[in-house]
Amino acid sequence: MYLLHYQPAWATGYTKKVTRSPGTLLNDTGPAAHLINVDEARLRPDRKLLGRFLETFVVLELSKQLGWSEVRARLHHFRDYANVEVDAVLERPDGSVAGVEVKAAASVTAKDFAGLKALQTESGQRFARGVVVYLGENAVPFGEKLWALPMTALWGTGRA
Repeated sequence: MYLLHYQPAWATGYTKKVTRSPGTLLNDTGPAAHLINVDEARLRPDRKLLGRFLETFVVLELSKQLGWSEVRARLHHFRDYANVEVDAVLERPDGSVAGVEVKAAASVTAKDFAGLKALQTESGQRFARGVVVYLGENAVPFGEKLWALPMTALWGTGRA
């Protein structure tokens, strides 16, 4: 039984400005919640804790979907030495890169795209798209190749 999900660090190989430590997540948010004794009532008001669980959920779901998807990609995470990070980086065999950042908020601001902009700068022409997944209701553009998308657009039955 696999309890941990290791997420390798993404780097261009051309620079030393990024950390190369892998990310480690428990493979299921249910046991993770049980181990730290939290339930829905505690998660709702604690946005920081909720954010960690949402990040884990999104990364694990992306990992599962890459197992059956026709789109081939490898899943990484990104963090530079200034601690600017992106929760999930998908790199295709052709070298193109997409980033996914998770926010436990009903709205997003330009500040929420700091990690994606750093990834965009680091990857240059290879950057295909950056998405902030959030708890709001609308798909919102935030610049060239940058979007905020509601969580329901990815795994719900609602409309984006």
